[in-house]
Amino acid sequence: MLTRKQMELLDFIQKRVARDGVPPSFDEMKDALSLRSKSGIHRLITALEERGFIRRLAHRARAIEIVKLPDAMETAKPGFTPRVIEGEKVAPPRAALPVEAVHALELPVMGRIAAGVPIEAIAEISHHIAVPGAMLSGRGEHYALEVRGDSMIGIGINDGDIVVIREQGTADNGDIVVALVDGHEATLKRYLRRGAMIALEAANPEYETRMLREDQVKVQGRLVGLIRSY
Repeated sequence: MLTRKQMELLDFIQKRVARDGVPPSFDEMKDALSLRSKSGIHRLITALEERGFIRRLAHRARAIEIVKLPDAMETAKPGFTPRVIEGEKVAPPRAALPVEAVHALELPVMGRIAAGVPIEAIAEISHHIAVPGAMLSGRGEHYALEVRGDSMIGIGINDGDIVVIREQGTADNGDIVVALVDGHEATLKRYLRRGAMIALEAANPEYETRMLREDQVKVQGRLVGLIRSY
C-alpha cells in the first residue's frame, strides 16, 4: 500500500512520460509535490523501489524502470507495460543492511550529525534504538547518530536517516567517517588523505570538499550501517 505522497509521485512521473516522452527532473518532482528539498524525493523514490513499483538500473545514474502501477492506476491506464524513464539514482551506502534480523541490540543515539554544514559536536544520549546484530562490524563500541542535511545523498544517506558508527580513531582512504573538526564541529563525510592534508568530501556536488590539516581532523568513528524509516 502506498502513501498519498508516494502515489502522487508515481502518478506524476507516469503522466509526464506519457505526455512528453521524457521524465520530470527531481526539481520538477519536488515542486509538483510541494516538498522543500530533493532529499524528500529521494526517500519517495527509494520507497517506491522497495515496494516493487519501480526499479533503478545499475550503472546508469539517471535510469528508472516502472515495473507496475497500483490497481487504481492500472485500471485508468489499460495496456501498461514497464518502460525505462530517466531519473536520479542514489545507491545505498556500501555498508547499509536491511533492518530485518534475528536479533537486535540497543544502541545509544548520540544526538545529530551534520551531513551538510558541520554542527557543534554532541556527546549526550538522546534515546536508544534497536539495531540488527549483523550490522555491527567487528569488535569495539558502536553508537548511532541522526543525520541532518543532504551532503551525502549521492551515496544514499538522506536527511533523517540513522547512521550506525563503530567507534575508532583511524580511517582508511574512502571510509565514511564521523570527523571532529577543530575540536568542536562534527560532520559525516568521506575521508581522504591527500599528502599532508585531509580531505572531507561530500557526496553532493553542491558542497565543496574541505581541505584541512591533519591536526584539525579527529576521526570519531566509521560508518558501518544505516537505518531508514518512512
